[in-house]
Amino acid sequence: MSQNYTSVEERVSYGIGRQMGQQLLDNPFDGIANEAVAQGLLDALAGTAMTISNDDMQAAFEEINTRMQAKQAEQSTTLAVAGETFLAENAKKDGIKVTASGLQYEIISAGTGAVPTATSKVKTHYHGTLIDGTVFDSSVQRGQPIDFPVNGVIAGWTEALQLMPVGSKWRLFIPHNLAYGERGAGASIAPYSALVFEVELLEIVA
Repeated sequence: MSQNYTSVEERVSYGIGRQMGQQLLDNPFDGIANEAVAQGLLDALAGTAMTISNDDMQAAFEEINTRMQAKQAEQSTTLAVAGETFLAENAKKDGIKVTASGLQYEIISAGTGAVPTATSKVKTHYHGTLIDGTVFDSSVQRGQPIDFPVNGVIAGWTEALQLMPVGSKWRLFIPHNLAYGERGAGASIAPYSALVFEVELLEIVA
């Protein structure tokens, strides 16, 4: 049932609950029991004695952690293989160039301006997706280009930008080791993900 919280205390309390719920969503595990979560919170606030022993609770945490690590390892292996397969097939296509590092790029439009160096600051428009087409970040969708140092981004970008004349628009196909590697990036980019970017180099800012 929807509640209309009117006091400052109620709204802050609700906000705390939402934050805790979001933390669980950001770090989920299979089989989470919402009622048990709520009861644990209520018992803690009320100072009620725990209904399970610390040993049993710790053993349960360790078991869930082991399961999650195994699942993450399996998913990472699957993503790594999928990325390698995608890039291997992509490299065979007409117009795809492959550098010594494994970076792949396709020239959508060729610019004629200056080429940035590693210490340059540039303005770009970009559209980033996973290899299945899922969009994870896009200055194009936001309608706002972004400035950043060439050596302050992922390795695949740093390499590509030093090959692109201003005015160019390229499509980059970036292996995981030139992107976010074994760590991934937040909830959108899992570990070992290959990435695809359309990048338009608008200007060298400095």
